[in-house]
Amino acid sequence: MASRPRGSRPLRTLLAAFVVTAVVVPVSGAARPAAVPAPAPKALAPLRSAAPGALAERYAVNREGIRAAERMAEGHGDRARAGVLREMAGPARQFLFFDGRDGGRTTEVFGDLARAERIAVLVPGSDTHLDRYARLRSGALALQRELGGRSAVLAWAGYRTPSTVSPDVLTPARAAEAAPGLRAFVGAVAKLRPTARLSVLCHSYGAVVCGRAAPGLDVADLVLFGSPGAGAENVSALHTPATVWAGRGDDDWIAEVPHGQLQLPFGTLGLGADPVAPEFGARVFAAGPGGHSDYLTPGSVSLRNLARIVSGQAPSEESGDA
Repeated sequence: MASRPRGSRPLRTLLAAFVVTAVVVPVSGAARPAAVPAPAPKALAPLRSAAPGALAERYAVNREGIRAAERMAEGHGDRARAGVLREMAGPARQFLFFDGRDGGRTTEVFGDLARAERIAVLVPGSDTHLDRYARLRSGALALQRELGGRSAVLAWAGYRTPSTVSPDVLTPARAAEAAPGLRAFVGAVAKLRPTARLSVLCHSYGAVVCGRAAPGLDVADLVLFGSPGAGAENVSALHTPATVWAGRGDDDWIAEVPHGQLQLPFGTLGLGADPVAPEFGARVFAAGPGGHSDYLTPGSVSLRNLARIVSGQAPSEESGDA
């Protein structure tokens, strides 16, 4: 059963936010990343081998797909998108999956997946699409460098993310759409590298996706950071054997988001309980003084602790336990 916010003020705030975004989006949403056309990707066999040759072949096929999308974006007159794709098609880039349609779906590998002993699947939040892919890439790179050798970070931008200023960001509907794909991907990675330690790191709205996918994720750790909720009232409701962690930076505006869920005639409004609240039951780790976009900043407390969790170590500045 869905949790309800305590008192009437959070409820009123949640409803007000929904009304405001419902009014603003039709006015502000003229230019959409999904409007740029791209070809359908080439069909690939299921991910079954982590041998360097098999991975290299897959990376090469996706590189050709990216180049084809670049040519189509150029023909459409979107030079900015074409420039992004040109960089993505670089010879050193490693994509397990690429589909440039509808804003783009990608999974990029940072590190040597064939030999990785520690693997982090990074699930991003709202407004993550090809035109804003650089921020996800920079965070994934920083995490892989912090982890060091024998590690890989997989940046899974595999779902249609909501816009930060939209009614969709206030409901778990997009997360429900995304969860089966995340479960399937993580399951394939687990079979690919069965001896590796596997963690799923979920930022912002990505935590809602991870919460919905949690019952089917056979991983060591499920890490929610900068999270507005995970679509659940507590860790038990996630039905996961993983250790569930939560962290929030001191200057993260997400702390002001009302928590709870309301069942309305058109669906569910709200994203669940606050993951860093003691009653949620997650192990809370220190995330430092940063804001909503600072968790993967090189040298930060949050990045250091995320890497320690992925490595199976206790965070260096843990805030509390369940």
